[in-house]
Amino acid sequence: MAKKITDNQLIGELGEAAVRKRFLSMGFQFDSRSRLEAGIDGLAEVMIDGEPTARMIAVQIKSTRGAKYTSETDTSFTYLLDVKDLAYWNTSNLPVIVVMYRESDDSHYWAQVQTQPGVEQRRLTFDKTLDVLDKSSLDRLAALTVPINGYGYYVPPLGGGETALVNLLPINLPTEIFVASTPFDRKSALKEMYDTGETARYDWVIKDGTFWSFHDPRDAVTGSFVDLDQVDAIETRMIGYHEDIDEQNNFAFLLRQTLQHQMQDDLAWDKGNRVFYVKAYEDSQPRTFHYQSAKVKTKADVVNVTMSTKVPGKVGFVRHHAFAPKFECMMDQWFLMVSPTYHFTTNGYTRHPFPDALLSGKKRLENNAAIRGQVIMWHRFLTQNEGGATDLFAEPVAPTVTLRFDPPPEIELPTTVPDDVWGKRTATEQDEGNTSGSLFNEV
Repeated sequence: MAKKITDNQLIGELGEAAVRKRFLSMGFQFDSRSRLEAGIDGLAEVMIDGEPTARMIAVQIKSTRGAKYTSETDTSFTYLLDVKDLAYWNTSNLPVIVVMYRESDDSHYWAQVQTQPGVEQRRLTFDKTLDVLDKSSLDRLAALTVPINGYGYYVPPLGGGETALVNLLPINLPTEIFVASTPFDRKSALKEMYDTGETARYDWVIKDGTFWSFHDPRDAVTGSFVDLDQVDAIETRMIGYHEDIDEQNNFAFLLRQTLQHQMQDDLAWDKGNRVFYVKAYEDSQPRTFHYQSAKVKTKADVVNVTMSTKVPGKVGFVRHHAFAPKFECMMDQWFLMVSPTYHFTTNGYTRHPFPDALLSGKKRLENNAAIRGQVIMWHRFLTQNEGGATDLFAEPVAPTVTLRFDPPPEIELPTTVPDDVWGKRTATEQDEGNTSGSLFNEV
């Protein structure tokens, strides 16, 4: 029987050649790997004005003749990664991207594979406008190559132990919670509240005709949609420590809504990324928070403005300190889990169109001490109003403090890994204001 080259082999070779040509036309180098490759087809090297930078991107190419992609529309499509490929890429010390090539329309789209612990995703979503592999994506691709803390080849001698900070803030709950019956669900209750013309508040939940809140609805706008003669104040532990998981989830949602109301002057909620971030005081202006750290008085630039080096006088982006909240009940104690991150805007208010590239560049520069410091900062930030007014006749300057947070607990670890074994950073990279190194200043 005569040997035959399959169509899959042909389109694979054509796709690799097309992608290589595309990278070269963009000013990047591209080196194909041998036939022994197991999930990375080639390495793209960033070049700036023709100068190689020794910063590499691992590239996996998926090629097709003319087939329609999964969930493809005029604006986007998705691709489901193979589990074995994802497991292989998770050990990479290079950023990994997948390039989708289609011969029929000569289209090239790319997306980064998230390999950081805790953020792995199998399904990639491609935007046909933003994710085209051409010169418009140069800065975003270059931003991926900021050095990351990945799996190393050298295991350093372990130290004799250290004190670790747990990113859990114990919550001191109010002693009582208000419960009432209501004929409304949440959507219709919101309409009733808006119709009153009074200032709305959202620190409440409704489930199966029952209203919960830590404030008395008889003295608030929420009284517009509950049965006022059916309001009862009961002990919080009767509801907060219910064994039913659905009741716990409902209570956790109430805690988040209450925290949002309590910190409404200082924090905003990003629904898309599900994070709280520090509000800017003014358009394109920084904001500094002064607080007592573990040892000394210090400050944090909780809103940081980075100017563009390409357009003098123009703001490149604004970085806000942020955290992803998660409320957990463990051993009859509620905790707020604080996962520090960042939120990016163009001027302090409008979401940045490419936050992922900025975020990856910033987080890759952080070490253990930086994360520890952020957890402490967030505890101080969330408790800044707990002291209350010292003047008996002073006007309240913030919403009533309902949820109070104890400091994060510490645990003693038997061993420690020195931060410096992961590689030294330049002074420029260590600068907190430099989110992405020198590769790009705005997207």
